[in-house]
Amino acid sequence: MDSEQKSSRLQSPYVWAFTTYFAEGLPYTMIRTISSVFFRDMKVSLEAIGLTSLYGIPWVLKFLWGPQIDQYTTKRNWMMLMQGLLVALMLAIALLVPQPGTIGAVAFLFFLGSIVASTHDMAIDGYYMEALDEKGQAKFVGYRVMAYRIAMMTGTGVVVTIGTTVGWPSAYLFSSLLLGLLFGYHLLMLPKVEAAGKSLKELIVFFKSKKLLICLSSILIFGVAIWVIYWVVTDAGIIWYLPFLPKISFSGWVALSLLLGLLCLGLFKNRLKSVLLKDRDSFYAKAFISFVDRQGMGIALAFIILMRVGESMLGAMVSPFMVDLGIKVHYGWISGGVGLPFSILGAMFGGWLISRYSLKKTIWPFLMAQNVTNLLYMAVAFYLQGFIAMNTGIDCPVPLGASNLILVA
Repeated sequence: MDSEQKSSRLQSPYVWAFTTYFAEGLPYTMIRTISSVFFRDMKVSLEAIGLTSLYGIPWVLKFLWGPQIDQYTTKRNWMMLMQGLLVALMLAIALLVPQPGTIGAVAFLFFLGSIVASTHDMAIDGYYMEALDEKGQAKFVGYRVMAYRIAMMTGTGVVVTIGTTVGWPSAYLFSSLLLGLLFGYHLLMLPKVEAAGKSLKELIVFFKSKKLLICLSSILIFGVAIWVIYWVVTDAGIIWYLPFLPKISFSGWVALSLLLGLLCLGLFKNRLKSVLLKDRDSFYAKAFISFVDRQGMGIALAFIILMRVGESMLGAMVSPFMVDLGIKVHYGWISGGVGLPFSILGAMFGGWLISRYSLKKTIWPFLMAQNVTNLLYMAVAFYLQGFIAMNTGIDCPVPLGASNLILVA
């Protein structure tokens, strides 16, 4: 009886709602935030670190393969598969980091990890919706946000501190072990609450379909085309009469290409819709059309993309900025101990303001305030530019002093 009670407690939503969302938040933090600290600590150029913002693309585009998670097997199975892959990826990164000349391979593994982690997020969110009724979902909504935030604090506080003091192989090994423990608990204790969808064999048949191969080939050709254009402009010098083009970095060409793709999606939306609707039984087509074929969706997407573009571009540079200041060993407590708790307080205060004055009245002041942080980072960079010049790229940085460190925090 005691063992049954213990098992029941371990299967309680109070436990698994925390552990699943902790397991969701940690990989996101590792890939989207900690990777830029790691790369700058490895003396990777700022231009190349700017490309780490592309790790966010799978989270933006995950709706493209979300229908498959709904349609095949169960959310729990998807979660287990993705968690196992994330454990393996973190372990592989831990083994690769000490080896010379492996930065490119590590960067590629991070990109693969972003695809796996974004799929993992959808599986967890779907499982949460399936496992709890409407009352239960409302009850644990704050609880799961807390778990996610604690995972972020663990990443930026504990993992970064291990990486900048003990070493990055140890940091990634710690992350792999932590995810491995969560994987073991979920595999043994996570309740099985869903009715299974189509089998994995049918999913394999789908992956072999011509449509998917054409789609993947198009994406590959698109990527190669961007690289060729970049090489032609920067190295071959063919477009000599447009001197500003060679100054655009590879990350800039990727950004311009993605923007062009979004414009084409808007311009040829009706054509795309007619192509998708040819297969009226396609679950994917119906889900995609229901997403993009809403009134004002073009304006909504433009707003979503543009409202945070300044902050997101700067966000990729915050961690390298801290490394170049010479305070990488302090980044953990500044980000995890100061930044995240205040971001939680800010979110609570923002929620209170919205509930009192409505989103319509508060959104523009919020967006203005959000971009004030860009100006604050600029002010700190100007004020401490002497330390940036002295500490960039050196192993033993000049200390900022207590007052400057507190100012940055």
